[in-house]
Amino acid sequence: MDKPLQPIIIKKVKKAAHAHHGGAWKIAYADFVTAMMAFFLLMWLISMTTQEQKVGLAEYFAPAAVSPSTSGAGGVLMGTALDKSGNRPSVPRDAARGTTGLDDKALPNSSGRPGGREVSRPAADAQANHSAIASLRQALQKLPEIAELSRNIVIEETKEGVDVSLVDEDGRSMFAEGSVRPYDRTRLVLEAIAPTLRRLPNRLRVTGHTAAARPGSVGAVDPWSLTAGRALAVREILSGAGLPNDSFFSVVGRGDAEPVFPDNPYLAPNRRVTITLLNTDPPLPPNVFR
Repeated sequence: MDKPLQPIIIKKVKKAAHAHHGGAWKIAYADFVTAMMAFFLLMWLISMTTQEQKVGLAEYFAPAAVSPSTSGAGGVLMGTALDKSGNRPSVPRDAARGTTGLDDKALPNSSGRPGGREVSRPAADAQANHSAIASLRQALQKLPEIAELSRNIVIEETKEGVDVSLVDEDGRSMFAEGSVRPYDRTRLVLEAIAPTLRRLPNRLRVTGHTAAARPGSVGAVDPWSLTAGRALAVREILSGAGLPNDSFFSVVGRGDAEPVFPDNPYLAPNRRVTITLLNTDPPLPPNVFR
């Protein structure tokens, strides 16, 4: 008897593909390599720069000046300055490099002869001015009641030293209109910075400025007398707060001859009184009179 045909069973096994692991590790590794490269580059730059250059670089990236249309980082308490040219470094580029633009070998040393490696005069002035600015801001930060005056107090470094300006704003003035009498808030600011000014070696120049009269308006007060009187009022307040007479180099009024914004001399910020901390004179070489 024939055997029945047995069905042939064919088993097909499907092998599952390996799961895709993705490339996230590659991105993480690339970020790590980039971070390490930036770190070693930073360490190399730190080792190759002098202390004066480090200070200059720090000042270069500090927002030391902002445009007049915004309050920037918060006025004088946060390092802003009123300037129509926008952000700029508070330290001159030559000072940031730690030189006067000449080769270090051409700079005189303490003996008066070239070849010294001492800190150049502009760099020394920049460091002293940076310290003075920090001290003045710290003195003002101790008075929370003048926080609303942050846009009226401008501290910035200039070629001559450090300017501390009491600036008028629309709706808030530092002096009564057309008068040499300062407001109480103005007196409070001056009395707050007086102890710091007394400790610093800089001599002071007080300069009064005002805005130009608009065409067709009748000026009730002579601008020269007004600005000179306001400068004298500031000087008297500082003197009453303890500054000796020999701290002052000059007290002058400029009228409307030097506006902050020459394109619009009628703006309120052109009305200001500026106290300039003049750079100290360099010491004379010992053999200068021989």
